Amino acid sequence: MYVNNCPKHGSALGGCVAGFLRRFSFQPLRENPLLGPSSPTLQKMGALDWNKVVHQHQGWRLISCIWLHAGLIHLVVNMLSLLFIGIRLEQQFGFVRIGAIYLLSGFGGSVLSALFLRNNYISVGASGALFGLLGSMLSELIMNWTIYSNKAAAIITLLFIIAINLAIGILPHADNFAHIGGFVTGFLLGFVLLARPQFGWMERHELPQTNQPPKYKAYQYVLWVVAFVLLLVGFVVSLVMLFKGKNGNDGCHWCHYLNCVPTSKWKCDT
Repeated sequence: MYVNNCPKHGSALGGCVAGFLRRFSFQPLRENPLLGPSSPTLQKMGALDWNKVVHQHQGWRLISCIWLHAGLIHLVVNMLSLLFIGIRLEQQFGFVRIGAIYLLSGFGGSVLSALFLRNNYISVGASGALFGLLGSMLSELIMNWTIYSNKAAAIITLLFIIAINLAIGILPHADNFAHIGGFVTGFLLGFVLLARPQFGWMERHELPQTNQPPKYKAYQYVLWVVAFVLLLVGFVVSLVMLFKGKNGNDGCHWCHYLNCVPTSKWKCDT
């Protein structure tokens, strides 16, 4: 917001919001309803931009966009989501593993977003990373299926939350490709990094009812290997396609509907 400096640069869509903040004031709500800066400012500060990544060799934008948010509302919603989604995972597995899943899922979401949105849009936010945590919760539940009670209720609840969030992602101005890319990355990483809960991170009275075996089972080794191979191949193929300037929509003519479904109420080309 300091760089944006709304009073200095102005806007054709109206006056700055919360003008008493001076250079930290927000762009007009008609321009940015999330209480934030302008699109050019977001681009300048590191938003995901296909043209700059591919043609100007600014691959760092695949990472920087994860910490950049479109506005105060966007930031608060993402941080509240992180609190509710991440706290249980970090208690059980520690901040190193969950931090790795968060960052790599955000990166995976950025790559898929750049492949399909290309040069018509910019993208910012930690939604891909957050969906990665949701994906890792699902794979962790599958990986440790034998040690948890209330399996059916847990997986139905989790799948319902995932479906609702992905459905919201088909609305305009939401980057559902980042959501999907982050979810798939987190889902695969969950098999690799979350093989067993580290219950030392939790108080005994908070533990789920488990009967944890001392050794991994054969199916867990198989899932680990398959997930690791798919993850490695997926990243390599996606990055090669991206930096060669390939358009993901060329091989999937219906995939754009995963990001936005046009209706009489809104358009998807803005």
